[in-house]
Amino acid sequence: MIYSLLLRPENSTPGALVINFISFMLSRRLIRVKVMQALYAYFQTEDNDLPAAEKQLIRNIDRIYELYIWQLAFLVDLFRYFRYRADEAKQKFLPTEEDLHPSTKFIDNRLIAQLEENIDFHRQCDRFKVNWAEEKELFRVMYNDIRAGEEYRKYMSAEKGNYEEDRSILIKLIRAQFFPSELLQGFFEERNIHWVDDFDTAMLMVMKTLKSLTIKQDATVPLPNLYEDDDSESEDKAFAEIISARAKNWELERIAMIDIILMKMAIAELLQFSSIPVKVTLNEYIEISKQYSTPKSKVFINGLLDKLIVEFKQEDKIKKSGRGLIEN
Repeated sequence: MIYSLLLRPENSTPGALVINFISFMLSRRLIRVKVMQALYAYFQTEDNDLPAAEKQLIRNIDRIYELYIWQLAFLVDLFRYFRYRADEAKQKFLPTEEDLHPSTKFIDNRLIAQLEENIDFHRQCDRFKVNWAEEKELFRVMYNDIRAGEEYRKYMSAEKGNYEEDRSILIKLIRAQFFPSELLQGFFEERNIHWVDDFDTAMLMVMKTLKSLTIKQDATVPLPNLYEDDDSESEDKAFAEIISARAKNWELERIAMIDIILMKMAIAELLQFSSIPVKVTLNEYIEISKQYSTPKSKVFINGLLDKLIVEFKQEDKIKKSGRGLIEN
């Protein structure tokens, strides 16, 4: 059964380090939100093709990985632009001493060098046809903003750095320059209107990738996948598909559609996902309702789910397994 694949405790997953840092790529909260959005779109149309809606859901989630690769490539190409500007300065008619002998501390970032050499990074860029060649103005603006920033000046004024300092400056620049960049966000929104909602998620994936790199990691180590593995029935993908499949026949009367969808998703988790604690399910859908539904939704959903949980337990319908879950 496909249910057997769902939501194993993370510490039970065997395998190499590369497989283990997959778990941070997509949060279960994000998957829940994507399922909710897909179900809302499904109910808003007259098309009853649920399998097609499920496939579209998975495609929408998969596109986050494409955005992640574009963002990772932007970071790498930004450093190439820094090198280009350093070479350009040497060609001035009257170059200064600094122009002729610039510090290479920043452009020699060790983590960027690892990414540039990474075989899978180039494979993924080719797969998604990533090309930043036409975005010179975006790089120029980012170049000037970074050089004028306090983090860059501190980094350049310090003595020769090490691997951890190279990692630290990248994380700081992403936080200070990438996240608030309207130009960068605008570029991605033009490519895919849905990416504006996924911008922060994909950027966090970039940061976590950088945090996962090790000084001894070679060019053959693949980038993290979006899901826990490449199997089409991976846990997270199954999580999305099964929830959506069990939300197709709900009566839509007098209750906000978002609330109906959230409750149906919560019921699916309570009854079908044996390793998700009851409290986690309850808290997750209350939190999502605060962001996406009406001000009163959290009280309504909380009250209804509390009653259902009591009933489900009395009827022995909630089956939890795993350490610490049996009595939940």
